[in-house]
Amino acid sequence: MEYRLYRSHRQSVSLKVTRNGEIEVRAPYFMPDKDIRRFVERHTDWIQKRLIAQRNYRENHPEPTPEEIILLKEKAAAILPGRVNFFAKKMGVTPTGIKITGAKTRFGSCSGKNSICFSYRLMNYPETAIDYVVVHELAHIRHHNHSADFYRLIESILPDYRERAALLRK
Repeated sequence: MEYRLYRSHRQSVSLKVTRNGEIEVRAPYFMPDKDIRRFVERHTDWIQKRLIAQRNYRENHPEPTPEEIILLKEKAAAILPGRVNFFAKKMGVTPTGIKITGAKTRFGSCSGKNSICFSYRLMNYPETAIDYVVVHELAHIRHHNHSADFYRLIESILPDYRERAALLRK
């Protein structure tokens, strides 16, 4: 089985199957190649399951066409500022800015300066899931972490936030 090997000053070995279906192994400098190969071989079943899952994901979530991207960005620009303003007032927070991006691995982010970014890809999800991401990012203005207080704040605004978050994983 082919894999890309990255060595570093780490203490353990790890496996990752990327979104592109590539296998990455991270290992300590001192670990012999034969031990790394043995580690990969012991995890062949796990790797195969991840490869199948990634292939299925890519087939069910094709990249949008340039025309679809324009429409998604327009939809995001029309919807998100209003949702951010609505929930920001309820939460007593003020973001310093709102930006629409093409991020592939996250639906939203909040900078240390309280500027919020949303991926246009979020527009492919139901309104309840979109509202969850908005509230999640706004909660980072008050709590720049994922602490219990952070989730209590989200729950005070969206008591069903777990169900809403689950929509993003489908």
